[in-house]
Amino acid sequence: MMDDVLNTPEAKDLAPGPRRLLSRLRSLMAAQDNAQKRLDNLTSMIAEETGADVSSIYLARRSGALELCATHGLNQEAVHNTRLQHGEGLVGQVALTAKPLAAADAQSHPAFSYRPETGEEPFKSFVGVPILRGGRLVGVLTSQTSEARTLADGEIETLQTVAMILAEIIASGQIIAPEELAGLDVRPSKSERFQGGAFSPGLSIGVAVVHEPHVSPVRLIADDPEDEEARLDIAINELRLAIDDMLDAGRLPFGGPTRDVLEAYRMFAHDRGWLRQLRDAVKQGLTAEAAVERVRNEHRARLMQAKDMNFRERLHDLEDLANRLLRHLDENSQDAGAPLPDNAILIARSIGPAELLDYDRNKLKGLALEEGSATSHAVIVAKALGIPLVGQVEGALDRVETGDPVILDGEFGLLIMRPSEDVVEAYADRAAAMSRRAAAFAKLKDAPSVTADGKPFELYLNAGLLIELKRLEETGAAGIGLFRTEFQFMVADTLPTVSEQAVLYSAVMDACGARPAVFRTLDLGGDKVTASAPAMREPNPALGWRAIRMGLDRPGLLRLQLRALIQAAAGRKLDVLFPMIAAPWEFFAARDMLEAEIARAEKYGHPMPKKWRAGLMLETPGMAFAIDEALPRADFVAVGANDLMQYFFAADRLNARVSDRYDVLSPPALRLFRTIQQACAHHDVPVSVCGETASKPLEAAVLLALGYTKLSMAAGSVAPVRTLLNGLDVGRLGAWLASRLDHSGRSLRPELLEAGVDAGLPPEAVDNSRII
Repeated sequence: MMDDVLNTPEAKDLAPGPRRLLSRLRSLMAAQDNAQKRLDNLTSMIAEETGADVSSIYLARRSGALELCATHGLNQEAVHNTRLQHGEGLVGQVALTAKPLAAADAQSHPAFSYRPETGEEPFKSFVGVPILRGGRLVGVLTSQTSEARTLADGEIETLQTVAMILAEIIASGQIIAPEELAGLDVRPSKSERFQGGAFSPGLSIGVAVVHEPHVSPVRLIADDPEDEEARLDIAINELRLAIDDMLDAGRLPFGGPTRDVLEAYRMFAHDRGWLRQLRDAVKQGLTAEAAVERVRNEHRARLMQAKDMNFRERLHDLEDLANRLLRHLDENSQDAGAPLPDNAILIARSIGPAELLDYDRNKLKGLALEEGSATSHAVIVAKALGIPLVGQVEGALDRVETGDPVILDGEFGLLIMRPSEDVVEAYADRAAAMSRRAAAFAKLKDAPSVTADGKPFELYLNAGLLIELKRLEETGAAGIGLFRTEFQFMVADTLPTVSEQAVLYSAVMDACGARPAVFRTLDLGGDKVTASAPAMREPNPALGWRAIRMGLDRPGLLRLQLRALIQAAAGRKLDVLFPMIAAPWEFFAARDMLEAEIARAEKYGHPMPKKWRAGLMLETPGMAFAIDEALPRADFVAVGANDLMQYFFAADRLNARVSDRYDVLSPPALRLFRTIQQACAHHDVPVSVCGETASKPLEAAVLLALGYTKLSMAAGSVAPVRTLLNGLDVGRLGAWLASRLDHSGRSLRPELLEAGVDAGLPPEAVDNSRII
């Protein structure tokens, strides 16, 4: 058999080396031997072509052990009887590190583990390379000689190439019998649980769909290495041009990577070391796709072991670059518009709002992201569409494949892959309970907004997409308390014209009818990249050139938006909210600009708003302490509680290491809210609270007790908040708070929950803590 493979016309014409080895390997795969015979012949072929005395293949079992499955040179009795644990011996070390290991004298190596049944005593040198697929360890390929010697880099490269081919043919079932394949750890099968951030509420049970999955190579061994190298060079050039086009045009597509990431891509696309690895793999006889896959596998394996965050980011970028390159090589690669199963749960590293909107909303039931934050635009879109979203599930892409059954818990931030039957049953029961709860909430949309002791309140929606406006009727909200206008700018490749902006703003007002709509001017900058606001390298974007700072420094951009708002409001009320005001003079300058545009519209005889108001969005502690200076010229105030509290505590609420320092219900934070409300009341200026703080029932109750009767939140929060507030004795809660606000302490939350009804909370809320 082995002679037949060597004597094929293709192999006879080649000199000994990697290309002849791959040619013989292809012939071996075409033979009609059984699985074990193929595996045995493969080890003999590798030993013969590399000049080794021993070649062995260890495959990973589901238990984590590495089983000797084939060998040339060791005792055959050891096959399927020798198993090494992860990290045991030199083979275990290769598996543990996912890196090649070479030893001139194996038995003197400190990690050497002697197994007498193998009969390896006569052999000195050892080299082992990991067999990787999708960044996961499939097994270890080893080579040994009777003489102590140091292997050249080229010999290790050859073994790595064979290992890459071996991983794919093992997974395909070409070399391992199906019944044996079922017992190997070729792909994840155990249930796995990832704890992330609960960014958009809801619960979904479905199947995984990997967003932009890497393209698995169909052909592994090249027919003509020179043609493959040419294909690789063309694809690399196309990749570079695509990145250059996005960067050099001065704009990025909506939902695409940030400019910094693309700059890194451009740098890596010209990285000589990366390109050399690709070309070397092709010269050894791999197809261009297989070469990219091999290098990508090696990088991913290193990524999974890396501790240093900077190193991890570099490897992430290299992996993304490889995936992009694979798409340039594959003319039939699919995009986000590909068909979905009926219960798809999308798994992605990151995703932009436009990419998310490309998917079929009727079939997309959930989204899990390795990255992202609660305030990202993808999260805002997911909330608008009512799609559960869990973020920061690091490592999920390494452990999931399209088609895996998954559960996404957007309430507790959980992603469960391949759940057991009892877990599925438990979540199905919970999903049914949530459906019943949602039906009960739906009946509340026409309920009066008044507390148990007669205090009226108003609940508004935060929105940024027209699709969200239908939730006004569904929730019975009093209006739009905050319409984010930047989405239109992020969708467009060019700056939206005044007319284009006016069409959107007019549609919002039409949807609201007699209900008010507050338009927040552009909150761009930081990580919000558009044609109008390309990304900038700033050490702290959240505190950098963004929002009103950009609007005042680039007044033309803000003026065009104000003209569009005035045009859209013809004959109707117009409420304009200026974001991220850090000092009174910024609000004065913005208001002056609005007044100038009103005067301009009147001068040229344009239709005028029936009435207009200018509002100040209070998001910084500095503005909170200067509020009395600004209120004489402010028509209303909206407290942006998310940013205000983050800056107040100097703690990122999404950072687990400091999240325990962040609690809105701490006395100092509540005193700040009280100060703002009292100042607004003194100047007779209406004030509301927007964002996540207002959307939580317990926090909403406390804000109402402090005097905030207008709260704006995501649509999904209206019914739970109204439920609690309708049963609240706000007078009793106000008295309870007043006696404790001047106390020290980290938070009043535990004490308030313990007080329950005595503090004015409704009994049903105390009995069901999930409501609050």
